[in-house]
Amino acid sequence: MNLARYRFVLIRPLQLLPVLLGISIITFVLVRSIPGDPARVLLGARSTPDAIQKIRAQFGLDEPIWVQYLYFLKNLLNGDLGKSLLYKIDALPLIASRIEPTLMLVLGSVLLALLIAVPLAILAARNKGGWTDNLIRLFTTAGLGLPAFWLGLMLILLFSVHWGLFPVSGYGRTWADKMHHLVLPCLTIALALSAVLVRNLRASILLEMQADHVTAARARGLGEGALLRRHILPNSMVPTINLLAVNIGWLISGTVVIESLFSLPGIGQLLVRGIFTRDYMVVQGVAMVLACATVAVNFIADVATTALDPRVKIQ
Repeated sequence: MNLARYRFVLIRPLQLLPVLLGISIITFVLVRSIPGDPARVLLGARSTPDAIQKIRAQFGLDEPIWVQYLYFLKNLLNGDLGKSLLYKIDALPLIASRIEPTLMLVLGSVLLALLIAVPLAILAARNKGGWTDNLIRLFTTAGLGLPAFWLGLMLILLFSVHWGLFPVSGYGRTWADKMHHLVLPCLTIALALSAVLVRNLRASILLEMQADHVTAARARGLGEGALLRRHILPNSMVPTINLLAVNIGWLISGTVVIESLFSLPGIGQLLVRGIFTRDYMVVQGVAMVLACATVAVNFIADVATTALDPRVKIQ
């Protein structure tokens, strides 16, 4: 193994630090641009000018915004995301308690999307121009055009209301129950994600099937199945992995809609409630967790791309 090809494993995290810093600044400013006073929202009908002032002073909301950001950055470097205005507990353990449903939703959706996309892409590429290819391309076009929220509602009506196969909402208690509750949310995301992956992977397979090394291997008598496993599919997966990484970043942030639709107690639902209640600390914390997750996914995709394709050299 040429270790020089993997030196970016040490360098890339340092390059990503300015990205995370920029995200923290943008998030901090945008959160405080949300209309409404969190102290007034928290106190509700009991709010008086004195009570509002005490709450603002307690959480440092009466300081200039740049001072508030410096405090936030200092606490962030110490692993402290502040205290939730609504829940009255530290934001970090609150967010950590909601990560499992979101993580299971993302992982399950990606796995299901790959299980759908890879066989369909291979089938479409090997039957280019046929009725099978046209049918699969129709599926991908429909998948790209259907809103996830609407698709989730249709799945609920079909599989939950009419057939009673899966629960409408919630997360469950045991692992088996949790998996049962996650089927429809994962399927909702996977159908949209697989539509993107099928189109990309089909194009990559068709291009790879015309490569010189594949033609040479075929001339040596190597069967189509072996060609697919050894040469075509591994090389075709490289651009698909990069596309998947980009879409996982979108998927992580898009879980907000799906978690709200299926009432999953994940960080997406926590983010929505934090926005409505002006819970600055929770919103900032969730945004930073989502940003770090997106950056980490793209970093893993870089490592996987370099491992699969020796021609790739990431600086």
